[in-house]
Amino acid sequence: MKELSFAIHTLGCKVNTYESDAMAESLKKAGFTEHAFTEKADVYIINTCTVTNIADRKSRQMLRRARKLSPDALIVAAGCYVDDAIKNEKLDELIADKVIDLAVPNKDKGRACELITERLIAEGEITEAKSEDTTKEEKSTGSEVLRMKSEACGEASPQKKDNRQEQNKNEMFLTQLDGHTRAFIKVQDGCNMFCSYCIIPYVRGKLHSRPVEDSVREITALTNNGVAEVVITGIHLTSMGDDLLRLIDCVQEIDGIKRIRLGSLEPTLITKETAERMKSFDKLCPHFHLSLQSGSDEILKRMNRHYTAEEYLRSCDILKSVYEHPAITTDIIVGFPGETEENFIETCDFAEKIGFYEAHVFKYSRRRGTPADRMDNQITEAVKSERSERLINITNKLSHDFREYYLDRECSFLSEELITLNGKTYETGYTKEYVRCLKESSDLHTNEIVTGMSSQLIQQNGVDESLILM
Repeated sequence: MKELSFAIHTLGCKVNTYESDAMAESLKKAGFTEHAFTEKADVYIINTCTVTNIADRKSRQMLRRARKLSPDALIVAAGCYVDDAIKNEKLDELIADKVIDLAVPNKDKGRACELITERLIAEGEITEAKSEDTTKEEKSTGSEVLRMKSEACGEASPQKKDNRQEQNKNEMFLTQLDGHTRAFIKVQDGCNMFCSYCIIPYVRGKLHSRPVEDSVREITALTNNGVAEVVITGIHLTSMGDDLLRLIDCVQEIDGIKRIRLGSLEPTLITKETAERMKSFDKLCPHFHLSLQSGSDEILKRMNRHYTAEEYLRSCDILKSVYEHPAITTDIIVGFPGETEENFIETCDFAEKIGFYEAHVFKYSRRRGTPADRMDNQITEAVKSERSERLINITNKLSHDFREYYLDRECSFLSEELITLNGKTYETGYTKEYVRCLKESSDLHTNEIVTGMSSQLIQQNGVDESLILM
């Protein structure tokens, strides 16, 4: 088989990151060599995002950039932008205009390697595909230890297995991430919430969760190849309910796993009982991303969010009563249609009341096909920008205050890499609360817990700050 290369560029969410990692692994097992996206390659895959009009534009830009990098390469568009193009009958235009050569919707990402190989064989670039039998072997339980873990997590009956095999025949499976300490694991997909600004339920489809035992197998394989921390992620993790807690319980029993993090959650998941059960999982990090979007009940209702500001506050108060100093992070949209100055001030005041560790502040971007796009009282870009800057200034101060709490305290981090800063070499990683730490060292203790007394905060990358440990 002719040696071919590929490059992947990922846009959007953590679910896309997982899917890109899995596609890359599948291609490498089939004999392809991975290149950086800035380099010349035979195949370029852009794992797209369509959550906003801006995301659409970035997806198109990256597809055209790939074509410019290597005009004769196979240009593959994968993901949500493709699903939206199919839904709106625009995919043929993209192919006719030679923006892309091959489209891979979300449901077929697990077959991306197969589809790419078939296309290359049809074009005479290769004559045969390398067998991927090793992947099948790695997907099997393989050992008594893993069998016991699967049983503990509630192994499905033979009949359910057969049904699930048919439903999930295109599911992805990740076994290794070279040089990575942390891995994103997709355990759920789809969303039924239909927030008025969001296109994702239309392109990702209905809710469906991965069987717990399948995720346990995947994470076990990753730990055997050096991963020590996993981020359990999905489009709407909260929909898993008790299965999410059951999964965490199983994952923390896997040898080699040192830390577990959760992706974005809805505040409705957090009850006193749930928080106390989470606290009992010693490997689960007290780092919770609870989507807010607005601190105004009026705007939350227009957004079709399914909680009030008071209910959100109650969830945060529960976490603070159970954990000593939990990191609560969030997303906030400013300039949503109909947002008045009073509504915006409510959001600013609410952010300060919660004391977020970090907040991702987004200017509302109209998205064709969503109810919000058709709403009256659209906000001007000038007002959105002004409000965004004001809120970012507030949340930056909150982030500094959160980090400052750890000064003169003992802190520990999971070692990830060595960096050089101001002529000194530091070992670096993140605390359970996801605060970056630096400790002077000439040796890298990959995947080991490093401890020290924090002495100062230093600023890096603009507003990001790191703790220096002694």
